[in-house]
Amino acid sequence: MQALTSARLDATFAALADPTRRAILMRLAGGEASVNELAEPFSMSQPAISKHLKVLEKAGLISCGVNAQRRPRKLEAQPLAEATQWLERYREFWEESFQHLDAVLEELQAGEAHAAKKKGSKRRKK
Repeated sequence: MQALTSARLDATFAALADPTRRAILMRLAGGEASVNELAEPFSMSQPAISKHLKVLEKAGLISCGVNAQRRPRKLEAQPLAEATQWLERYREFWEESFQHLDAVLEELQAGEAHAAKKKGSKRRKK
């Protein structure tokens, strides 16, 4: 199961690495679309778009339906949910690290304020 999850995460992140594929996914988040509809905003050939779609399909991020003559693509959200879950663990790590850093900074600022106050009281005594 771990190897399957790792391979799926690898495929998901590899697919997401390309801005064209991310744009295709964003378009599909609004609903199904044909290859021609997906190709419209891009200045590339239909075979080039088809290659991007194959990468997305292989990663499980989209699926191809059949509607008469039309073969609409649709977003499959499960791999994105798995990637989000994997990233969530690291978000928690960074939040804890930043909380620790905040505590250290507060200690330093309190120490500087105390030192400045002490220095100010010595000047008044002179």
